Amino acid sequence: MEDTELKKALETLLFIADHPLPVDGLAQLCEVKNQERVKALLDELKAVYDGEERALQIMQVAGGWQMSTRPAYSLWVRKLYHNKMTVRLTQAALETLCIIAYKQPLTRAEIEAIRGVEVIGPLDTLTERRLITVVGRRETTGRPILYGTTTEFLRQFGLNTLSDLPKLENFNVENPAASAQATAVELVEEESATALEEAQSAKETSSGPIAGEENQAAQPEAVTVPEPVEAAPNTEPAVGEDKGK
Repeated sequence: MEDTELKKALETLLFIADHPLPVDGLAQLCEVKNQERVKALLDELKAVYDGEERALQIMQVAGGWQMSTRPAYSLWVRKLYHNKMTVRLTQAALETLCIIAYKQPLTRAEIEAIRGVEVIGPLDTLTERRLITVVGRRETTGRPILYGTTTEFLRQFGLNTLSDLPKLENFNVENPAASAQATAVELVEEESATALEEAQSAKETSSGPIAGEENQAAQPEAVTVPEPVEAAPNTEPAVGEDKGK
């Protein structure tokens, strides 16, 4: 197959797919043995879309390639899906997710040691949203379950790999116990807003107009993080706070 035809075939597959497609999978579908050739043509397609400033873009996300709308045009996608269910993540769930993303794999007890409070509810929520999953068991007494993030987490946050997460040294954290809350708040406020909107736009474009499926997944752009306030009596203790006080 000539490069021109192969490029058209790749563009078609990216347009119709509702999830990221890896290079090896695209090569197999197009009956091409040279994966480097496929990768080079994908880079060319991406450059064309970016150079012409099209409303659609081709991006690398969650270890694969996907066609999506650009964040600048997400308003129109939201208008189209204004009646779809919006699922919000609480700050507790966001903090728990940040801990798992940066420290994985780790057990529930280890997460609770960092947050300073129990995390059964947040873990259930994150598992239901397919943002975390069980990745094994620690070889210690009781063999506790280990949690880690999923491919859906990468997709929702617009990340290709976990190495794309903001570096922890970029955050000003005074002690390990406070790191979870600081990371969650700063990540959401400074880093995730644009990435989440881009990831959600990708999902709405691919799974909505193309596949015709209802978009029931979490819509991270709807996440709001409340301003930090002092913990009131009988409320959940803040991260790093002595519960005995």
